Parts: sequence; C-alpha cells; structure tokens
Amino acid sequence: MPTPSVGDRCSLRSLAADEPLAGTASTIRHWLLIEHAGPWGRDGLLDARLPDGLGRELRILEGRTGARVLLIRKPHRVPEYDDGTVLCFAADAGDAWLGFTAVGTIADALELDPRDRSSFDGSPHPLFVVCTHGRRDPCCAERGRPLVERLAASFPDLTWESTHVGGDRFAANLVTFPHGLYHGRVEPDEGPEIARGYAEGRIARLDRYRGRSSDPFHVQAAERALRDHLDLDRIDAMTPERSDRRGDRAEVIFATVMGRHRVRLERTLGAPMRLTCHASHEHAPPVWRALEVERTDD
Repeated sequence: MPTPSVGDRCSLRSLAADEPLAGTASTIRHWLLIEHAGPWGRDGLLDARLPDGLGRELRILEGRTGARVLLIRKPHRVPEYDDGTVLCFAADAGDAWLGFTAVGTIADALELDPRDRSSFDGSPHPLFVVCTHGRRDPCCAERGRPLVERLAASFPDLTWESTHVGGDRFAANLVTFPHGLYHGRVEPDEGPEIARGYAEGRIARLDRYRGRSSDPFHVQAAERALRDHLDLDRIDAMTPERSDRRGDRAEVIFATVMGRHRVRLERTLGAPMRLTCHASHEHAPPVWRALEVERTDD
C-alpha cells in the first residue's frame, strides 16, 4: 500500500469531519506497562525487538488477564535503571490504583499479573503516557512526539511514551494514570496544563477529554455530556450509578456533587472515513450523542 501523504493523515480526516472525542477511549480496566526502549515495529508486542517468543507470550498474558500490555520508554530512551533491570507499572483504572515493580529482565515481566497488587508497590505519583507508536500510525509519531517532549520538560519523572493505546486518528493521545483518562488531539502546549490539572484532581481540558478507559463507550459519552452541562471538572465530582443500554439507545444515572442526574443517549454512525493512515477501506465510526440531560430523584 502506498504511504499516505501528509494531507491524507487519519488525524486530519477525523478533525475535518468534526468527529467527537467523547466516548472514544479504549475500554480497558487493567494495564501492564513494561519498559522497553524499542524499536517497536508495526505490532507493539509481536514486532518489537524482544527475546524470541516473548511478544507472543505477552499477547497470551493479555488474553489470560484481560489487561492491556503497553511497551513504554522515556522520550530519550534512557533506561530508568543503570543495572539493566526493567521498570513495570500496573494500573486498575476502575479503582484508580497504580503500582510499580522492577524485574531483572524483560522476560521476567511474564510472571506479573496486573490484577495481583501484591506483586507491586503502590505509587504515590501519577503517570502521563503519550502514544508515539509511529510504525503503527504516522499520526502517533508526528503529533505524539512533540507532545511528549513538551510534557517531559515539565514532568520528566512522570512522562513516558508508549505503543498503541487506541484511536490513532485522535492523535496526539495522552493517557493519565491511575484513572486511565484519555485525552485526544492534545497540542504540545496543552500537555502540561492537562498534567497539572490531573495532579490536582481535575480534568483541565474537557474539550480534549475522550473518556475513562474502565467505562463503556456510552458511559464515557454520557459523562462528558454531563460534565459539559454542569461545568464540573473535578475527577471525583461524579460517579456512574446505573447504566442501561438497549441497542442504539442508552441511559446512564450519575451521582454528582450537584445531585443525581440522568443522561439519555443515542448511537449513530459518523461520516465514513479511513480510520487509520494505513486503512484501505472506509468505515463509519459509531458515535454516542446525548439526547437529554436532566436532574432526577429516581
């Protein structure tokens, strides 16, 4: 397949189509982030320069645990430790928990289960992870690398670049842990603002907010609509209490600092487009849109 021109990038097509960001975060609760300087190849696990068979075993670990495994590295590929040990993080986006450990070799990461917190020390600090996986999609490198460089200048110890997180066309993508909050189309100068807000317990740029990875797509979209409606940016300002989805219609009840609210939504199809720079066919992405937001005592 011919290499797409810069003007044909998937991120530009998505932006031109005014594709909403809300409700597009990959739906993942458990994460395992493994330090690896690269190169990563097209498939972050199967094509990376890993010991023979390790990528396949990590993919099996994903299937066994239901977790997403990311390879991460510092922007200048300087390892965290000088002795060759490998730093690993586990995150539970549902409980907003983050832990870390160091293993002797990258192959030892196979012994880790991100659901088992006893293998990790709790982390008192957040993580800011930017997808820069250019072999997967050029948009992630072209838009992600300027963002990660700017972010690392402000938060050098907390910033990492990573393999594919999902949603290439929304690059640059920034995921903040432990909550697993996705932000898309983030400009370099916006990265520190988002990171500072997150450290303070806020979603500083709701216009860049894609959703929380532990929630289904319709709940993500409902949360964004309710935050916009009530102008609430505190992460803990609302919690989904009940969700009912029937086909292309859904209803979500939230408990908020301003009382209980109901959001009704409808799923439609967006404009057909090639969803990645390497895609050969057009697809119409599903879009959840809020129909009604109301206070409720139910």
